[in-house]
Amino acid sequence: MNISTRQGTAEDIPAIFELVKELAIYERALNQVTNNVDKMTRDYNEKLYDFFVAEVDSKIIGLCLYYYRYSTWKGKRLYMEDIIVTESMRGNGIGKILFDATVVAAKNVGCTGMMWQVLDWNTSAVNFYRKYGTNFDNEWINCNLDF
Repeated sequence: MNISTRQGTAEDIPAIFELVKELAIYERALNQVTNNVDKMTRDYNEKLYDFFVAEVDSKIIGLCLYYYRYSTWKGKRLYMEDIIVTESMRGNGIGKILFDATVVAAKNVGCTGMMWQVLDWNTSAVNFYRKYGTNFDNEWINCNLDF
């Protein structure tokens, strides 16, 4: 299998949005997805996020979407919103390829580290991140305010 990765483009957004919906189904939360291709394209063009894609035979089968944030304590940080690999391709090392590309990108632009969230019941993802020496935080509470 010939897996390649590359920086995503606006033309990839319809395909990556399909992966977003697939993840929402996996996480039992499709009804919470209010985003769409038009909004994602607008936000991408406004440089609110960037992403890598993984392909097999020119078909997008994986995604790592990220953006930058700023910590008053740590400085510039990369926030990894999602790594998604289509279900039929999981277990082939594609998540690792995308994660590693994201680590390199963060280092190349001077980030002091990366941050992300993982669901506690997603044991395969938790175990994947453990291999990198990830620090899991049991002190901070996730908060959000929807508009």
